[in-house]
Amino acid sequence: MRAIDAGILLCGECHKLEYLREGEEQHCTRCGAHLHDRRPNSIARTWALLITAAILYLPANMLPIMTVSMLGKGTPATIMEGVVELIHADMLPIALVVFVASILVPTFKLVGIALLLYSVQRRQPMSARQRILMYRFIEWIGRWSMLDIFVIAILVALVNFGNLASIEAGMGATAFCTVVILTMLAAVTFDPRLIWDNTFDTFDDEEESEGSGEAEARG
Repeated sequence: MRAIDAGILLCGECHKLEYLREGEEQHCTRCGAHLHDRRPNSIARTWALLITAAILYLPANMLPIMTVSMLGKGTPATIMEGVVELIHADMLPIALVVFVASILVPTFKLVGIALLLYSVQRRQPMSARQRILMYRFIEWIGRWSMLDIFVIAILVALVNFGNLASIEAGMGATAFCTVVILTMLAAVTFDPRLIWDNTFDTFDDEEESEGSGEAEARG
C-alpha cells in the first residue's frame, strides 16, 4: 500500500506527514509549505533539464577544458586529450579517475535518468526495485561529478607564476559544470514515487485484463 492510498501526504520541505483532505488546498501545519501528492510537472521538468544537459554535453567534451602554459607556451586540451596526456605521462591511476569522473559518470547519469523517465512515462514492465536502485545510484554518484571542476579551480588558484607557468580554465569547463548542475537538478526534480505508481497501475491493468479474460471464458 502506498501512503496516498491511506490518505497521507508528505511535505516536500520538512517531511511531515499530513492527512489528505479532499477538495481543498492543503499546507503543511509545521512549515506552511504547499502540499502535493506528487511533485508538480515532475516528468516535464526532468525531461527539460535532461535534454538541456545532453545538448551541453557535446561542447563540454569538444571544447578545451583548460590550458596549461609553461614558459609562455601552452595548448588548450579537452577532457579526452587530458586523459591521453596523463596516460602518456605514466599517470594511469589519475587518468582513470579523470575518465570515470568526467566521461563515465555524466554519461551514466544522462542515460540512467532518461531510462527512468521513459519507463515511467511509457509504463514499461520493468522491476520497480531495480529502477529504485538505479535512481539511488544516480543520486550517489552525483556528488563525484564535480571532481574535475574542483581540481581545475584548485590548480588555477595555486599554479600562477606569471610567464613561467599558469593554468587557465576553458569554455569546456563552464559547459561541463553546467551539465553537472543540470543533471543534479534533474535527479532532484524527478519524483521516485512515480516508479511505484507505474508499478501499481501496471498491476491493476494486468488484473483487469485477467478478469475480463476469465469473464469471456465463462461466457
